[in-house]
Amino acid sequence: MAGRIKKSRTEKSSAAHAVEDSELFPFRMDDEGKTSAPRRPTTQVPQVKVEAKPHYHDHRARLRERFEQAGPEALADYELLELMLFRTIPRRDTKPLAKALIARFGDLAGVLAAPPARIAEVEGAGAAVAQDLKLTHALLARAQRETLKRRTIVSSWSQLLNYCRTNMAHAPREQFRVLFLDVKNQLIADEVLNEGTVDHAPVYPREIARRALELSSAAVILVHNHPSGDPKPSAQDVAITREIVAALEPLNVYVHDHLVIGRNGEASFKTLGLL
Repeated sequence: MAGRIKKSRTEKSSAAHAVEDSELFPFRMDDEGKTSAPRRPTTQVPQVKVEAKPHYHDHRARLRERFEQAGPEALADYELLELMLFRTIPRRDTKPLAKALIARFGDLAGVLAAPPARIAEVEGAGAAVAQDLKLTHALLARAQRETLKRRTIVSSWSQLLNYCRTNMAHAPREQFRVLFLDVKNQLIADEVLNEGTVDHAPVYPREIARRALELSSAAVILVHNHPSGDPKPSAQDVAITREIVAALEPLNVYVHDHLVIGRNGEASFKTLGLL
C-alpha cells in the first residue's frame, strides 16, 4: 500500500514537472514523437495610404522659382503677397487670401498699413497673418527712416514723400507728426505729436516749440494725413500752420514745409504758396 502511495506521488510530481517544463520550453510533439518549434503568430503589416500632394505644392515651387530667376517685377502684387504668406500659412493655398486682402484694402500699401483688427477680419487671415503684415510694414518704415537720417532731407524730397506715404497714406485716423531737423537739415527725430479722429487731429503749437527746444532742432517739417484720401489742405490746416510758424519764429526754428498725405496723393504748403 505504501508503495502504491509513493508511486502515485511520484507520478503526480512528474506530471507537475512536465507542465512546468512545457511552460519553460514551448515545443510540441508531433505524431511520431519528434519535437518541433512552435508556430509564431503571423502579423499583418498595415497598409500605409500615401496621400497625394496638395495642389498648391507645385504652385509654390513655381512661384518661388519665378521670384528667384526673374525677380519681383515678374510677379503681380497679389503673387508677392502670396509668396510672403507662404511662411505664415505653410499648409494652405494662400492665393485666395492674398487676392481677398488686396480687394479689401485696395493695394499692397493699403494691406500693409491696415489696422491689425481689420486684417484679421478677412476670411482666412487671423491674428498671425495680421502680425506678420504689420511686422513687414514696420521693417519697411524703419528702413526708410534710417535712410533719411543719413541724408539731407530737403535734398532727398522723393525719399521723404515715400516715407510719409508708407507711414500715413492709409492710416485710418488723422495723425499729426513733426520731423525735427538739425542745422544740416538731417533728421533728428520723427514724432507723432497727436492722433485724432477720421478727420481731425488736434495739435498745440506750444508743444511743438517745447519739443524743438529739447531736441535743439533748427528746422521742422510738418506732416499730417487725410484719411478721406483727398490731400487738399483745409482752412483749419492753413490756420494751425500759421500758428505753428508764429510759435517757432522767436526760437529761430524754421518751418520748411507742411505736407498733407492722402491715398490719392500729397499736397505741399510751400508748393501751393500757403507757407
